[in-house]
Amino acid sequence: MRERSEPPIMSTETLYKTYQKPLFSLAYRMLGSVMDAEDIVQEAFLAYDQLPDSAAIHNERAFLYKIVTNRCLDLLRSSAKKRELYVGPWLPEPLIEKGTLEGDPSDVYLQRESISTAYLLLLQQLNAVERAIFLLREIFHYSYEEIAEMIGKSSANCRQIFHRAKSSIHFDPDQTPSISMAEAQIKEFVNSLLQGNTNKMLELVSENVVFYSDGGGKVKAAQIPVAGFNQVIGLHRNLLNMYEGNYTFSFLTVNGLPGVRILLADNIQYVYSFAFKNNQIQAIYSVANPDKLRHI
Repeated sequence: MRERSEPPIMSTETLYKTYQKPLFSLAYRMLGSVMDAEDIVQEAFLAYDQLPDSAAIHNERAFLYKIVTNRCLDLLRSSAKKRELYVGPWLPEPLIEKGTLEGDPSDVYLQRESISTAYLLLLQQLNAVERAIFLLREIFHYSYEEIAEMIGKSSANCRQIFHRAKSSIHFDPDQTPSISMAEAQIKEFVNSLLQGNTNKMLELVSENVVFYSDGGGKVKAAQIPVAGFNQVIGLHRNLLNMYEGNYTFSFLTVNGLPGVRILLADNIQYVYSFAFKNNQIQAIYSVANPDKLRHI
């Protein structure tokens, strides 16, 4: 009778090609930071590469996810005070994708609604451990036993935490239009704003729209969310008048959905993303903090 052979050990390079993207996706969802997520994923592969006996690792995927998860938890704990002192609304670093994400299987982890700005902000309502357990179960489909081993809690406790977290996340992906429809709406919105076409904007934008602007105290931005159609549109009209002839804008994919980048003459940039409800723009998010745009 032939002995069953052990599965071949994957090289670090093969592991990186296989797991870099989903590991980044986990870290980014946990942290809301592109640069920190990239650093943590690199550290995870370095840690694996420096193991004295990598052959002793029977599940490389789980090993890498455990490292990334725990390094994210450590970073979130150490930066909690910094977040409390943040000036104005906090928004995640924009994740910029080239071209469209639709129909590209290699970007399956980035296509999901759970990478959108709106969803990432919902995740911020969870504490660090709740967020880790929720993501590992909901997005990456780990068993409670596997999550328990990664987090250092009992599987029963992980199950309880997951269900509590899931009940507090109210997100309806059906509210988001298709990529092509969202792109058309965003372009119409920008054109209507530039032309001062209020009637068209009333079709495209909810009268209860909320505008969140993250300048981090380093760039001029609204210190509190601005609510209501007249207030949000009025604010943007004032900005356009103030910088007339001194800005350019371009359309790009931000957090899996169509977005806008505005570049002012003094090299200050604003990256916009949007949330939809009932086929209208329900929320507008603008990141201008230069620390959050260094990767762009």
